[in-house]
Amino acid sequence: MNARAVALKALGRIESEGAYANLAVPAELARSKLAERDRGFVTELVYGTTRMRQACDFLVDRFLLRPVTADVRRVLRLGAYQLHFAEVPAHAAVGETVALAPQKVRGLVNAVLRRVADSPVEWPDDATRLSYPDWIVDRLRADLGDADALAALEQMNARAEKTVREDGYVQDRASQWVAELVGARSGYRVLDVCAAPGGKATAMVSAQANVVAADVRASRATLLTANGLIRVVVADGRAPPFANATFDRVLVDAPCSGLGALRRRPDARWRIQSDDVSRLSALQIELVDGAVRLLRPGGVLVYSVCTLTRDESLAIDDHLAARWPQLEPLEPPGEPWQPWGRGGLLLPQAAGTDGMTILRLASAGDG
Repeated sequence: MNARAVALKALGRIESEGAYANLAVPAELARSKLAERDRGFVTELVYGTTRMRQACDFLVDRFLLRPVTADVRRVLRLGAYQLHFAEVPAHAAVGETVALAPQKVRGLVNAVLRRVADSPVEWPDDATRLSYPDWIVDRLRADLGDADALAALEQMNARAEKTVREDGYVQDRASQWVAELVGARSGYRVLDVCAAPGGKATAMVSAQANVVAADVRASRATLLTANGLIRVVVADGRAPPFANATFDRVLVDAPCSGLGALRRRPDARWRIQSDDVSRLSALQIELVDGAVRLLRPGGVLVYSVCTLTRDESLAIDDHLAARWPQLEPLEPPGEPWQPWGRGGLLLPQAAGTDGMTILRLASAGDG
């Protein structure tokens, strides 16, 4: 199969089977015999078409007189993405994509894609233009303000750059900065409560800290072992199986809605639901409460999430201030972070990274 056919097959798995893009694409590429250049094109087509699904639907729906099957819509989305977002020449985008359609609808697909190629676009709203569910646009506008929210959403539609640490581990710079802000040092006993797959934990090991990497699921703990971490524990961070006052640093890099890291997860915007935010916020509160008692005098709790919602950042800060007033905030990180409650907010557009929020609180006593 050619690159577009492989991409279409991966899109089918994502849309009809619920497969994750980061798993479906490598699986389909492994079955193909495509050259490296074509393999990159497949990834671009699948990630881009998935990310811009809502915008692609608008582009083609203007010229459809009746509903089409899911298979035909998938072909039309693939063609619309090439024409409007990937800047593929119209003759190639239309001709090669039409060839993927079932014979009986090739005339329809050809006519619609040619109209898409030739017609100007007037987007009805920002959610359609940027291809996000309405609730995500509305939530980030309410939490960040219009300008910052729209800039963040624009940035998260850009292709994510690959960032490699000195030790060869591939990790976004925002995650690297969080690991640095934990302040792990030689001889420190550090707990990473939600450690899988292990990027931040391995970074702290590189700082010569004694790191315990924990995760609630055994399958994810296996990822930690595969990443070279020795002290791996299957444990529920809400009730961690450690003695009080055990650690110098505790990192709670909590499960979250991921609304700051959507550029790396093209299908995530269509999976996460609005009520997931409040559910995750409740879990985050349980995790930080479980972590506080583990701090030695002078120890530091670091809370981080790769999302931008107030419920998963400022609300957690408010809870900690009310429940654990003995914890003192450390100075928020400087640029490109901006102050956010007692912690820091890293918008995706600030440095071309994932979006993050972080909060660092020190327990009373000498460290």
